[in-house]
Amino acid sequence: MRLFWYAALIMIKRIAEQVLAETLQSKKAVIILGARQVGKTTLIQHALPAVDTAYLNLDIDVDKARLKAVSALPPQQAAAALASDKPIIAIDEAQRWEGVGRLVKGWIDSGLNKQVVLLGSSSLDLLDSSVESLTGRNVKLYLPALLFTEVLAHQPWYMTALGERQWQEHFQAQVRALVFEHLVYGLYPEAVTTPRKRAYLQNLAQDYVLKDILQLGLTRTPETLRRLLQLLAYQIGREVSLSELATNLGVARGTVERYVQLLEDTFVIFRLTAFSRNLRNEISKSVKYYFWDVGIRNAVINQFDTDSMRSDIGMLWENFVVAEFAKHNALTGWTQNLFFWRTTDQSEVDLVVQENASIIGYEMKVNPPRDRRTRARSFSESYGAPVQVVHTGNFLEHIPGLGRLGALQ
Repeated sequence: MRLFWYAALIMIKRIAEQVLAETLQSKKAVIILGARQVGKTTLIQHALPAVDTAYLNLDIDVDKARLKAVSALPPQQAAAALASDKPIIAIDEAQRWEGVGRLVKGWIDSGLNKQVVLLGSSSLDLLDSSVESLTGRNVKLYLPALLFTEVLAHQPWYMTALGERQWQEHFQAQVRALVFEHLVYGLYPEAVTTPRKRAYLQNLAQDYVLKDILQLGLTRTPETLRRLLQLLAYQIGREVSLSELATNLGVARGTVERYVQLLEDTFVIFRLTAFSRNLRNEISKSVKYYFWDVGIRNAVINQFDTDSMRSDIGMLWENFVVAEFAKHNALTGWTQNLFFWRTTDQSEVDLVVQENASIIGYEMKVNPPRDRRTRARSFSESYGAPVQVVHTGNFLEHIPGLGRLGALQ
C-alpha cells in the first residue's frame, strides 16, 4: 500500500487507493470526479507509476494545447505523440476542454491499447456535455474529502486490534476531541494537516469551491450564488423551500433551482429526499441539503467556534454524520439510497439508509439522550426497521468505513 503525502509531509492512507486499484482492472476509461482539493491528483500521482503514465493537466495552457493538437490525428498517432510507449494517459482538470469526451470516445472505439484516466472537479454533466458518448465505455470513481475513519487510523494511538466498542470505552476522550476538531474544520486533506486551518478553509471557500462555476461563466451574479450558499449553510438538516430562498435573494425561483444544481454538480452540497411508501401522513416531496464537508460550511458563514455548546452544534453534528454516510456511499459506488423521513405529526428520522431490501434509520444526537424513547417509533412500526441513535459516545459503531481500515495498516 502506497502512502499519500499532503501538507507538511504528513502521510494519510486512504481507502480510495484500494477502490482505484479495483477500478483500473477495467479496460474502460476511468473518470475520477470530486470537489477541488480533495486529493484527486495526489491519488493518481501515487497510484500510477510515473514511468507508466503520461500526465496532462488542462489547467496548464501548454498541456491543453498539446491535447488539442493531437485531437485531429488518428488515435494511434495521437497516443504515440502524447504517451510514447507509456500504457496510461491521465488527463487532469478534464472539464477545461469541452472536446475531451469525444476525443477519448474515439480512442476507445478504435481499440487503442492505452488506459485513459480523466480527472475532474465537476459532475459528469458539467465536466463535458459530450461525455455522455462514453456511456458504457467508462467506470467512474467519486472521491470525497477524507473519511473520519481515515483520519482516525492516522492517529498515533490508533490500534487495528480494537473493535468499535473498545474504542469508545478506552479512547472516548481522544475520539471526542478529534470529532469536535473536525466538526469545526472538516476533513479536506490540507485542513486536517495544516496548522493554519481557518485561513486555508476561508481561502478554499472564497476562491476554489466556486471556481468551476465562475470560470465556465455559468452565473452572471456570483454574489447571489455566495449568498445562496450562506442561506443553505444556516439551513442544514432542515427542509428547504426554494421559493423562500428565491424571495430572500430577490431572484426568480428558476434561478435558485439552477444555482442549487450547480452547487451539487461541483460537489459543494448534496440533497436528501423524503423516504415514503405513500403512507397517508408521510411527507413525500420535501428536500434537505447538506454540505459534503462541514469545514466548508463553517467557512461560508465564517463560524469557527470550537465551543461544544455553540448554538448550531446539533445541525452541525447531523451534517457531519450524514456526510460520512454520503462520502462512503460515493466512494464505494453508490450502493445505497439515502433519505430522511418525516410525518405530518412530526415523527422524524434524520437519515434512512436503504440497500436492496434492507432499511435502517438513524437519529443524530450530540450527546446520549436521557429519554430513550424516539420520535421515530412509528417508522419502526410501519417498516419493521431499526432506528439507531448516533451520538458522540457511540458513533464509531455506526458510521461506515472503519471495517476497511485494517487493510490500510
